[in-house]
Amino acid sequence: MKPPYRRPATFKLDDPSVVVTDPDETSRPSRGTVQITPEVDAPQLPAVVEPTILPAERRFRWGALFWGAVGGLVLLAAALGVTQLIENLFARSDSLGVLGLALTSIAIVSFLVIGAREAAGLMRLGAIEQLHARATEVIASDDRNQSRAVLRDLLKIAHQNPHLARARATLANHAGDIIDGADMIRLAERELMSPLDQEARLLISSAAQHVSLVTAISPRALFDVAFVFAASMRLIRQLALLYGGRPGTLGMIKLMRHVLAHLAITGGMAASDSVIQQLLGHGLTAKLSQRLGEGFLNGLLTARLGLAAIDLTRPLPFTALPRPALTDLAKDLLRKREDADEA
Repeated sequence: MKPPYRRPATFKLDDPSVVVTDPDETSRPSRGTVQITPEVDAPQLPAVVEPTILPAERRFRWGALFWGAVGGLVLLAAALGVTQLIENLFARSDSLGVLGLALTSIAIVSFLVIGAREAAGLMRLGAIEQLHARATEVIASDDRNQSRAVLRDLLKIAHQNPHLARARATLANHAGDIIDGADMIRLAERELMSPLDQEARLLISSAAQHVSLVTAISPRALFDVAFVFAASMRLIRQLALLYGGRPGTLGMIKLMRHVLAHLAITGGMAASDSVIQQLLGHGLTAKLSQRLGEGFLNGLLTARLGLAAIDLTRPLPFTALPRPALTDLAKDLLRKREDADEA
């Protein structure tokens, strides 16, 4: 039966004619009273408390002081030796002294230029690392203003890549649109990172194939280690340049250290279980000789290093685009190996 229509009315909660009843009560109130049934509150979910990360206790670094003092002594000794050398050259001949002074000036200027380039490369790698962390925070917080700031810094890094001109224009047109912060980061990833990710996969696949082929035919294990190290360093440098970094010697040392640390955290340098199952499933271990198998594993190691380098040199996290998988690169490597065997 449809309840009778009641016109809207106002009343006070302390009015005697207002009756508060439980939701489960079935008795009907007396005539002329107003019945109020409170709604059942939703169960309170436990609040998620983020773990508090205590800052590390700052201690006096005696090691840094020691190495700083040793470096200062070495520089003073080098400067004193160069000064005595120039004085001895002037004592022998004025022309020799002038030549020694000119060479010293050239060495000092070259050292300053190299130091400036190394510092700029380290700062650029640090800026890309900070941009990656800021983009991750924006995806979690969905902050619109912060996403625009991340987009501006990202466009500055991608400005020197002529292949991204169209993507930069597209993002610049969308910068003023009403788009949520996380969606803006995903849009930037699809526009800017998609062509770079494809090229990065080609670089990793090519490096893995070269390592697999060379180490399969090389006669010495020492040559294998040297070639894998050189190919890995070259691949990491290419990936850093691809994503906007310009690492120098110190930058490469920093990147290599971070790549090895990333591999240790994410599972080491060994092949994943799925790749090993794929090898055993296809029966390729019986078809490959010992040297070919070693070459394949070396190529797989190079691909694993390349994937870790992508995570460290890419300015945006993987959210809208799929992360390159080791199994896909292993399939490319196996396909090239089968084509080479057939040829």
